[in-house]
Amino acid sequence: MAGLLNIGLTGLNAAQSQLSTTSHNITNAATPGYHRQSVIQTTQDPSFSGAGFFGNGTRISAVTRSYSQFLDTQVLLTESRQAEYSTYSSQIRQINGMLADATSGLGAAMDAFFAGVQEVAANPTNTASRQALLSGAQTLVSRFQLQDNRLSEIRDGVESELRSTVEQINGYAESIAAMNRSIAVAQSAGPGVPVNDLLDQRGQLVTELNRLVKVSAIAQDDGSLTVFVGSGQSLVTGQSVSKLAAVPTPGDAERSSIALVAANGSQMLLPDTLLTGGSLGGLLAFRRDSLDPAQRELGVIAAGLATAFNAQHQLGVDLDGALGQAFFSVSPRVVPETAATVALDPANIGALTGSDYQLANVGGTYTLTNLSTKASVTVVPGVPQNFEGITVTAAALAAGETALIQPTRYAARDIAVTISDTRQVAAGSPVSGNVPLSNVGNAKLSNIVMTDTSGVLSPPWAATLTFDDGTTSIPPVPPGFSLPPGFTPATLDYNPATESAGKVFTLTGPGGFSLSFTLSGSPANGDTLTLQPSEKGVADNRNVLALGALQTAKLLYNAGSGAPTTSLGGAYSKIVSAVGNKTREVQANEAAQTSLLTQARDARDSLSGVNLDEEAANLVRYQQAYQASARVMTIAQRLFDEVLSIAR
Repeated sequence: MAGLLNIGLTGLNAAQSQLSTTSHNITNAATPGYHRQSVIQTTQDPSFSGAGFFGNGTRISAVTRSYSQFLDTQVLLTESRQAEYSTYSSQIRQINGMLADATSGLGAAMDAFFAGVQEVAANPTNTASRQALLSGAQTLVSRFQLQDNRLSEIRDGVESELRSTVEQINGYAESIAAMNRSIAVAQSAGPGVPVNDLLDQRGQLVTELNRLVKVSAIAQDDGSLTVFVGSGQSLVTGQSVSKLAAVPTPGDAERSSIALVAANGSQMLLPDTLLTGGSLGGLLAFRRDSLDPAQRELGVIAAGLATAFNAQHQLGVDLDGALGQAFFSVSPRVVPETAATVALDPANIGALTGSDYQLANVGGTYTLTNLSTKASVTVVPGVPQNFEGITVTAAALAAGETALIQPTRYAARDIAVTISDTRQVAAGSPVSGNVPLSNVGNAKLSNIVMTDTSGVLSPPWAATLTFDDGTTSIPPVPPGFSLPPGFTPATLDYNPATESAGKVFTLTGPGGFSLSFTLSGSPANGDTLTLQPSEKGVADNRNVLALGALQTAKLLYNAGSGAPTTSLGGAYSKIVSAVGNKTREVQANEAAQTSLLTQARDARDSLSGVNLDEEAANLVRYQQAYQASARVMTIAQRLFDEVLSIAR
């Protein structure tokens, strides 16, 4: 009887365990990270008798969870990528809408500005046209500043989110280390007795951490979990934690870099490209691949426009006959300011890259390095050095000292219109050509283009070309003027018989000014042509026509070839196109990863998830098992009572 009672008791206990586990599954069906648990039931060791082995009932050998490391790893991988693309997408949509918008975009403002230039070209002495030009310039400058300010606001938001995300990562790392301690204590009975709920809780912490940054985890023999980030940097090892920190980037305190801080406090900077996946990877990728290029190239456009427009404007004269001054102001940034003076090179603005530069004194040798491409050039202190569209004059630096040079980083923010008087718009050219009415032939001067205005207005001068031979028409070079090297030193080599359609000459005048002009037609013997300073206040639009031509001229991005390949409008379209294409790419990747994540979760849940219908059926099944075991014990009790009644 006792054996039968014990057998029924073991069945009762087993059924109760099954009912408890099933109820546990049902109540945790919606718990994130929970894996379905199962009771492993085996037979008790049998008892031997002369007739053979008789069973002694059942026992619970373990409570396991339905877990597949492969399926869970697939979920972690796809979830990390999906979180990265989701974060990237939410950020890039902000600049995509701003850049492409017809009202806030730069394209419309640039078109309106150059339309004002064309109005001045049509009416060079009209005050209203000149005022419209200045108003258009102010609108264009405001649009540059508006876009740069918005990009800076987005950058500030990214920096804030980076710091917040790093704090969350550190919090999860601490929690995982604490769970490692709890699991190590709870599993002191051995690895065959897993603490399923604690393992699920730790797994959910790893999942949450993985949504912030891609991690890899390896289980150790003692039950602890080692978590790695980047290219294998340990974040959690057993019960010890190495934290991440958002620290100022060397040379650029406004930009955060991610560092791994060891337990002893030492820091190791992690390159952005190593921290992939999750929200942190999405923020770093967005800043590196979309935000930085957009803001840099916007600065290149602002710097290119200001430099080219200023250079041409300063080759003209205003209504008062004075040489044009700088129309826009834009200044490269140097940190510290005393380390060097930097200017943009008007003759080579196509070489501007938008990159930042480092000036360093290493062992007495001064080196200027492009921080993006690592291209470098040696600089002599006090001697101007042209490099990639900028002119750098280094000051004395202490040994080992460095300086950060940002030629275009803040150009869109700092660009401004420097003139306010409509009379200061330099629409005319400082030099005009005069054809006397007494000339017999049809020779003429045209396309007078200034390349340097040094001394062009003083002292008074005039250059008269006299044709003393009606056959060859080779006028002498005017006194005080010179031809470029390689030309006949004393004459303008012009043959009307073969060159009457036009031949271009370049002269350097007294004071250092230089110009080019086209000589055409057939002069008669004794004819003269005169180059002289223009009269002030005349309706001259030659320089403003050259300013208008800058709208379509290829000024930027020479791609190392020496010849610019892109206009100002084309450069802006390039930004809009690049951001738009990247937005579509990221959104497509986000949709693809969302689909893959759904598939990975479905595959995992088919094994590990709780099926409420199945668990409800199990409740009935184990209830019946419980009742059956109770029935066995009831029968054992009755048999025992019968035995006792015999004794009475």
